Amino acid sequence: MTFQQPQTLQSIAKLIGAQFVGDPEFQILGTNEIHRVQAGEIVFVNHPKYYDKALQSKATIILIDKMVDCPEGKVLLISEDPFRDFNAINSHFTSIYNFKQDLHNAKIGNGTFIHPSVVIGNDVVIGENCHIYPNVVIGDRTIIGNNVIIQSNTVIGGDAFYYRKLNGNFDRLISVGDVRIEDHVEIGNACTIDRGVTDSTVIGEGSVLDNQIQIGHDTLLGKKVLIASQTGIAGCCVIEDEVTIWGQVGMASGLTIEKGTVILAQTGVNRSLKKGTYFGPIAQEFKEYLRKEVKLKQM
Repeated sequence: MTFQQPQTLQSIAKLIGAQFVGDPEFQILGTNEIHRVQAGEIVFVNHPKYYDKALQSKATIILIDKMVDCPEGKVLLISEDPFRDFNAINSHFTSIYNFKQDLHNAKIGNGTFIHPSVVIGNDVVIGENCHIYPNVVIGDRTIIGNNVIIQSNTVIGGDAFYYRKLNGNFDRLISVGDVRIEDHVEIGNACTIDRGVTDSTVIGEGSVLDNQIQIGHDTLLGKKVLIASQTGIAGCCVIEDEVTIWGQVGMASGLTIEKGTVILAQTGVNRSLKKGTYFGPIAQEFKEYLRKEVKLKQM
């Protein structure tokens, strides 16, 4: 999430009641998660296992729960609860309506047809010559390109599935990102595409999604990706251009699937994949899977 106006280290520390290490006037441009964070942005970390990853990331502002040595060129925000305070920062700088207020400010391109039953959130942009079918829900800040088809009962821009367990309950990380759908995308019936936590979930140009597909927060689909029905892709994945994913594939979070890969139906993907064709409850090269099947039959 990018702030409308740059902030200072001192002003953010005051906002959340945190100590800070570094120049009080150090410029802060926004917040982001570890996998997408850039210089000028805040990343949070609240577990020693991930201290080094956060401190060595591109982030220049580290929101952390312990006083540590500050890397050169960076600053620290010391917080009792970085998860809570990350939410506080994001909520302060982003209006969260969740359909409780209809302010709209929508921009709709020429030649676009939107069925009267469609529900559109605030600050939505829809391009030219799109066709939005009945009962579609489009959440706040969604950006849709030109010549996009979204079929019935699809939900664009739901909350990220991102929680921590606190005092026996589940505590949500608030989603202030968006969904960006590029030109010439087709999305089938009853799909769900979650918005990013602090950045964008992206559906690349020319991609086609079948019915009943779930795309998790901050996932990036490349150009001309083809996905068959009942596939579930967790958050923070990178699906490169021209990947084909057949039905009922399940994919763990944070993975990268290389350009041109084919994932056959009912495959479970638990690791990043190089270009190839994959199948099996734990994805393996399809030819290797067939060789193993032959050997089993011969036993």
